[in-house]
Amino acid sequence: MPKLPLFHVPDRLYKALPLLFALLLPVETLRASQDVQTYTSQGLVVADYQVIDLPGSDAIDLLGLRYLLQLNDWLYFGLGAHAPLVRGDYGGFMTLDATLHAQYPLYEGLFIDAGATVGGGGGGSSIAQSKELSGSGGFGIGYIGLGYEFDNHFSVGVNYAYIKFEDSQIDSSQVNFFVEKAVDYTAASYADAGKIVPALVKLLGSKEHILTFEMNNLFQIDPTGTNKKTVNTIALQFSHFLDDANYLFVEAEIGYKGLPLYNQVLPGAGRRFSLSPHVHLYGQVGVGSGGYSPDLIDTGSGLLVYPKASLEYLPGDDCGLALSGGYLAAPTGSSRNYTLGASLNYHLTGAKKGTAGGRTFKGFRLSVFPQSELNVKVDGASHHDVHMLSTQLDALLDPHWYFATQVSVAYNDYLGYPGYGEILAGVGIQNRYTPSTRFQSFFQLLLGTNVDGVVFKPSVGTTYTLTDRIALYAQVGQIMSVNSQDLYREDRPFSATSVGAGLSYRFSLP
Repeated sequence: MPKLPLFHVPDRLYKALPLLFALLLPVETLRASQDVQTYTSQGLVVADYQVIDLPGSDAIDLLGLRYLLQLNDWLYFGLGAHAPLVRGDYGGFMTLDATLHAQYPLYEGLFIDAGATVGGGGGGSSIAQSKELSGSGGFGIGYIGLGYEFDNHFSVGVNYAYIKFEDSQIDSSQVNFFVEKAVDYTAASYADAGKIVPALVKLLGSKEHILTFEMNNLFQIDPTGTNKKTVNTIALQFSHFLDDANYLFVEAEIGYKGLPLYNQVLPGAGRRFSLSPHVHLYGQVGVGSGGYSPDLIDTGSGLLVYPKASLEYLPGDDCGLALSGGYLAAPTGSSRNYTLGASLNYHLTGAKKGTAGGRTFKGFRLSVFPQSELNVKVDGASHHDVHMLSTQLDALLDPHWYFATQVSVAYNDYLGYPGYGEILAGVGIQNRYTPSTRFQSFFQLLLGTNVDGVVFKPSVGTTYTLTDRIALYAQVGQIMSVNSQDLYREDRPFSATSVGAGLSYRFSLP
């Protein structure tokens, strides 16, 4: 099968990503109400699946999940991830990527689509084999195809796609199949954060959402991989409620001790039971992909099934404390684990029920930026610069304080291997934003993990307003080990100076 002409994946392409984001502003329909203007933000939730043949090795299948924000009638930009499911022996392979997507109607429900994806990540059947499978970790995808949209804004389709990882076995053209769902929700200006939602505003997509930050523990049951340790992880989960009880979620989890950079991503569904106004019981099941490499922790092809229950105490409207327990299993591997965790639940639209007039707008800032770590020191020795694709979500706690989560994946190698990454969370402080504010400066303290264990990252930065929703974004900081370790010994300290610049998309949700 001939290959689509695509591209070498140079550093400058990653650096150009934020400029693509600024080409056009998101589609909106403004509705004036008192002193607040709301608009309808539109986008697509997309899942795709493809099987990639590899020379001399078992094929790998990749499931892609992404959210695409609509920029105009036919152009979208968004973030996503890819992970394997049931082919081969590549559990733990994972990517973070950004996509520019075009979609244009042809006749009735039929449409044509095309796009380009760039990102970083990797993995393999073993640490040594990850070099062959994933190369340096940087990759690109180009695709074009046809789809059909049904009356409920649910679409299915097929693409012809070409995917290439730099210096790797993955260099292939194949067919992928996709499903997508159009989503709409009511939003307002970032400057309206904290204002009361006027009662006459009709809210779209205004169901409750919960952002969960969890410290979790995976207790391995009779492990067959070479790593026998309990894996301590950090988990982030976003839950979208369909009604007062039932919800959909996506969870990302990463190890910081026992097996640093163990990773998993699991979408799923759950149900909430209200035991009292302040006590809730949650039951959920996630099905996704994860691991590290099967020789260390045997998740086989990567497929994971994860039933879990949690008990939450909600002292106020916004924040709850919870304890959780579950059973994590890899059906195509031997990995079986009991889990026990403690979490903080942030209810983005408030846990109390009531009319629209009783709600307030909460501000968010989503930043996408290339980030480089300079002057890297590993165990006291100099290392070349590490270049990453990064995304950070800031949720305002009040006009000055915010809660931040940052995820980064490298698109070049670290110590000769692909797949370096970081996940961090913490708090920041900034000057108050108003419509006339051009510069908004911030200072933040983030704690999380990279491949060498727990890291601490203080940083400072600024945003410069381009439009009400789009701003230039820059930060500089220092990242350093708190509790360093590698797979074979207990101490491998890491430090680097971090510099990143890109774009922010700012908004408020009720």
